Formats: sequence, C-alpha cells, structure tokens
Amino acid sequence: MEANSQGFVKRYLNSIVNDTSDISEPQFLMYPTLAYAPETSWEIGFSTLYVYYAERDTVNRLSEINGFTFFTLENQYGLWFDHANYSPGDRWFFLGRIRLQSFPLLYYGIGNSSSADYLARVDANQILIKERVLRKIKGNLFFGLEMDWQRLSQVEFLPAESNPSYQLPLGFQGSSNLGLGLGLVYDDRHNVLNVRDGLFSELALMRYNPFWSSAFNFTTVLSDTRYYQPVGENNVLAAQLFGQFNSGDVPFNQLSLMGGESLMRGYYTGRYRDQNQVAGQIEMRFLPFPLGFTDRLGAAVFAGAGQVFPSLAAFDWNKMVWSAGGGLRFLIFPKKDIYTRLDVAFTQEGTGFYFFIGEAF
Repeated sequence: MEANSQGFVKRYLNSIVNDTSDISEPQFLMYPTLAYAPETSWEIGFSTLYVYYAERDTVNRLSEINGFTFFTLENQYGLWFDHANYSPGDRWFFLGRIRLQSFPLLYYGIGNSSSADYLARVDANQILIKERVLRKIKGNLFFGLEMDWQRLSQVEFLPAESNPSYQLPLGFQGSSNLGLGLGLVYDDRHNVLNVRDGLFSELALMRYNPFWSSAFNFTTVLSDTRYYQPVGENNVLAAQLFGQFNSGDVPFNQLSLMGGESLMRGYYTGRYRDQNQVAGQIEMRFLPFPLGFTDRLGAAVFAGAGQVFPSLAAFDWNKMVWSAGGGLRFLIFPKKDIYTRLDVAFTQEGTGFYFFIGEAF
C-alpha cells in the first residue's frame, strides 16, 4: 500500500513538472500549502485548481475555478472558492468568489490614522458571496448584474490589554447585508491567472437596502482598472488602480478594507478601514528568467500606495501608506502559462509572505 501511494505521488508530481498534455485539455491540480501572512500567522491549507477552455477551444478564454481550505495558528479556518468562467465565444462572463470561514480578526479602529496596536480581537463567523453575471454587449465590453451578500454572526469583541476601552463600531453585533446592482466591465484578457497583454476595468454600483433584507442601508461604488503591457519577449509591466466609495450607514466589516494577498500586500486585511479607499500598485514580472538551464523560474518586483478616508474632502496625498516587495515564480502549467507565486512584502509596519497560484492581479 505504501509503495502504491509513493508511486501515485511520484506520477502526480511528474505530470505537473513534465506536462505533456494537449493545450486544449482541462487540467486539475491539488496540493497542500504552508504559508505565513500578517492576517493569519502560519497557515496550513489545501488548494485545488481547475482550468479549462470552453468546448476545449483555445480561441476561447481560459476559465478557472480555484478552491482553498485552511487552518491557521490564529485558530482561523475556512473554505474559499474563486472563479472566472467564460462561455463559448465569450458571450457570457461569470466572475465571483465565496468565503465561508470562522476567524478571529484584529480590529484597529477606523481611519487612516489608526494606531499600529490593535484595539480588539473580534471572534466571528463569516459568509461572503459575491457574484457577477455579465453579458457581452460589444467587443470586449460586458454588462450585467452584480450581487454581494455578507453575513457576520456570533460576533464578540475582546479588547486588547493595551486598549481596554474604545468605541464599538457600527455593526459590532453582526449583520446580514445583501447588495444588488449593476456592473460594466471591459475585459480583453485571455488568461486571468497570468495576463501578459491587456486591460481589465470594472465599474460597479451596489445598493444595500432593508427592502431586500439588508440590516443596513448604504451604497457602494467600486472602480477597478488593471493594465498589462509586454516588455520585451517575456517580461510584463502590470499596474492597478482601485477605488471603493461608500455612503450611508456601513457596518465595520463592509467598510473599504486595505491590505491582503492581492493589493497593498504586507498589510493585514482591514489594518486600515474607512468609508472610502484609493490604492494603486505597479509590478514588473519576469516570466521566465533567461537562465538557460530552465525556462520555468521567474520573479517579480512590486510597489503600491494607498489611503482610506471618511470623505473626498478628507483625502490627503501626504497621508498615503506604502507597500513594496518581490517574489519568485514557478511555471506550474507550461502549456497554459500559469505560475505559482511566492511573495514577500514590506511595509512601514512589518512583513508578509504569500504563496498562491496565479498572479496577484
């Protein structure tokens, strides 16, 4: 039995490292993960990735479904699903994510001037489902419906010893909020996991209203633009500009949250939070390095800056916070040009490490 297990693992790893499948064939990958990030401490997980072309036609864009389950030393655990799926001829575009998790998060307060010492640990269960159903209206322009449902339950604020007293934020007892709206997306990317040339731009308007069972009444406008420019034969210059603007009574967990594994890497997700956020990043990718002995190793360097603020009038260029770093890349699916990334990010407050399949944006 042990020999058979070792043989299976060896064959499986060989199928990844020495991929001989036809480019049009769907591919499935599963693997354990070990990572460290500011919001999780050490994290032990298990990931799956399924990539395919609709009707096995490589003229269609590459679709992906990504699953991830994890447990961390901070007693966090959860199940994530992300997907970007294109129908034949790219007539329909389905883009979304699901988060089911139980986690203690750190609450630093609200505003760009919040202290580096957290005010409280928040124990809670979270469900997040965000989906977009978009129809091509002309060329690479898509239009459709967007839905965002977030539920935070069994919430308990535990004050930090250094901050025994503070003001509890809106939504501190938990809430369930359903947002419905419209989205306009321009997308000419062919491979969402590793874009070498293209533009993605989304403008969305979401309404959260008690009429359709939201605990709070507020509006969110989201803008996300990503540009990719080839530099030479294998290098890519990528840039992103992101904005989220809220108005109304927004619970603390649905304010504009800065940080995470994609934008402003190195900051704990929600280290800064407020009604509004503007953030941007630029990244230079070398995919792969011209090493001679292998064509599967690459790297990237990146830098970003951002700010949260209560109103447009309060935005101040002098209050921007920064993030910068770099990482290694390994070409895991050569036929489909998909890399794994291991990034280290530095900020004025600390360091974060990230291991994922696909680029950060």
